[in-house]
Amino acid sequence: MALFGAVQSGAHVHQCAHLLRAGVHSGSCRSLHMTSRYASKEYYDVVVVGGGAGGITMSARMKRKLGAGKVAVIEPSEVHYYQPMWTLVGGGAKKLASSSRSTAGLIPIGVKWIKSEVKGFDPDKNCIRIDDGKEISYKYLIIALGLKLQFEKVKGLPEGFNYPKIGSNYSVKTVEKTWKALQDFKKGNAIFTFPNTPVKCAGAPQKIMYLSEEYLRKTGKRSDANFIFNTSLGVIFGVKKYADALLQIIKERDIQVNFKHNLIEVRADKQEAIFENLDNRGETKVYQYEMLHVTPPMGPPDVLVNSAVADAGGWVDVDKETLQHKKYPNVFGIGDCTNLPTSKTAAAIGKKMHSEYNSVSLILKIF
Repeated sequence: MALFGAVQSGAHVHQCAHLLRAGVHSGSCRSLHMTSRYASKEYYDVVVVGGGAGGITMSARMKRKLGAGKVAVIEPSEVHYYQPMWTLVGGGAKKLASSSRSTAGLIPIGVKWIKSEVKGFDPDKNCIRIDDGKEISYKYLIIALGLKLQFEKVKGLPEGFNYPKIGSNYSVKTVEKTWKALQDFKKGNAIFTFPNTPVKCAGAPQKIMYLSEEYLRKTGKRSDANFIFNTSLGVIFGVKKYADALLQIIKERDIQVNFKHNLIEVRADKQEAIFENLDNRGETKVYQYEMLHVTPPMGPPDVLVNSAVADAGGWVDVDKETLQHKKYPNVFGIGDCTNLPTSKTAAAIGKKMHSEYNSVSLILKIF
């Protein structure tokens, strides 16, 4: 989830850091954007947008190389959540409070924390607009904004979460409702969804399904439950090796899978979920549910859409080998907000990259 996908690969983080260090120390870009130092009130050698695992990791690396006071992180949230834990929170194995830490306690000492939202990018002038019209200028920019949840793209949401029997592990506001719905389960359909958009941690929608199935089995309710996984995808998983193993588990646990089924509406007052058949657009089917776990549609943050640093889809337009922006050489992007051709999850890291991933591990060890 945010920390699942904050960094696409250790090698990419390493490459990004290497390129930034080379530019800063060699002086090859020393004349680049020097006028920005005087164009706005605040200037930093490196500005990191986003305080997730990727953003904090890069700020720590840059601070170690450049020294205190030269790196800033722009992040509005005072609380930082370790979102991978939310699968366990929704499954009743962990408490929500155990997934949170103070953002102030995670920002590296010597890195300036700018507690604000980003309102706009102006890479031609090497500056960022934040709250109150203030501008922050930079020599180098790292964008690590992650994904935006888009519950509103499903008719009946997010207001449907005001009703029982429905939850989502993807939001701090709804993850505990998943556990509540599981505890209150009596008899009927337990439905789990996968949207027709990119998602952070594509395995998470199935993880909660397996945890829920095991819980109902242990509590003697499994015989009264009909487990259904409705996914917009045409396969259970993108890698055949794992897909074959998952299909075997699905068969053993008697789970019904419906491919190319996309959730388009929730009638929470009636406990109904409406799915569109993507193979036959316009064809819909209504499912009654006793429990519904929603994986929401997701997309790039609003501030990126139609910005100068984004591609036509709203994702930060970077070179897949270096993470360097294709137009602006002093701009880099990492994680879910980029158009990298990888899954939006830290699991995309190859085993040979572990030694280069130590900095991310330091963040995760906090939890």
